[in-house]
Amino acid sequence: MSSYLINIIMLAEPMTARPLPRTETLPAVTQPESVMPPLRILRPDEIASSAIGIGVEPGTPQTPASQTPASQTPASQTPASEPAAWHGLEPTAELLAELADASECLETAHPREILRWGLERFAPQFTMATAFGPEGCCILHMLGDIEPGVKVINLDTGYQFAETLELRERIKDRYGIEVELVRPELSVAEYEKEHGGPLYTHRPDQCCFDRKVLPLRRAVKGYASWISAIRGDQTEHRKVAGVIQWDAKFNLVKVNPLLHWTKKDVWNFIIKHDVPYNPLHDRGYPSIGCWPCTAPVEDGGDDRSGRWAGSQKKECGLHVIEHQEGSGI
Repeated sequence: MSSYLINIIMLAEPMTARPLPRTETLPAVTQPESVMPPLRILRPDEIASSAIGIGVEPGTPQTPASQTPASQTPASQTPASEPAAWHGLEPTAELLAELADASECLETAHPREILRWGLERFAPQFTMATAFGPEGCCILHMLGDIEPGVKVINLDTGYQFAETLELRERIKDRYGIEVELVRPELSVAEYEKEHGGPLYTHRPDQCCFDRKVLPLRRAVKGYASWISAIRGDQTEHRKVAGVIQWDAKFNLVKVNPLLHWTKKDVWNFIIKHDVPYNPLHDRGYPSIGCWPCTAPVEDGGDDRSGRWAGSQKKECGLHVIEHQEGSGI
């Protein structure tokens, strides 16, 4: 066992089960019949893993979502598995109220229950984006048990570590989840030629926007909700997120199952369930992004201090607040 995991085990506190709240049925969101039938929110204790269709009552037989074959095409091309005739949700007052009530209801729920709620409410317009961090791997483990047919994507900027891409294969072998690589329209060579060299050296925000934000914005078209693996204790932006929230940046609902977990919770789960993880964590990289902008961190240093080291930048832009009241997280 690596010294990195040993240190976490020594510091870790046992995870305790969080009791599910008892609440009344939350109000339904009214959508035009041509877009989406009226739905009601299901309480966590109503959710059954056997029912994953939108608006389906627990226990109703459903056909699991088919696993999408891996794709290595630019995000601008429409994925073969993109749901048909779905034009997305609108952030109406009713929907925002529904999401606020759901977030409060699920505030102390286990991540598995939050994922089941998302499946009940939004499948098959329910997807996940992962960079294969330890948090994301925990969620992939849970999805492997609950519904491995959920479409999962990775934003392949062209600058990822070889170890990160190798982890994608291990995830596939372990859980049968074939994560789709979503790439920008321009290859690294084309992009650097256009800008006269690497942009990450002097305009990292623009580089992240072009090679992460824009591809994800295109990739989630046709979906109602996406799963994120952020933790609230990671950055100031993430601290004000909700378990369930409207994501104005990508115009869909964002589900944050691990929002209230700590680093100790994450690594306890990985150790307990033998979850595959990036070997770079054992070599001093607590947070891993693109190789040009990721450095190892000294023992005791802030986990994200190795990201864009030497600058004030700590976020790639996917989870940064753009609007008031956290609407753009």
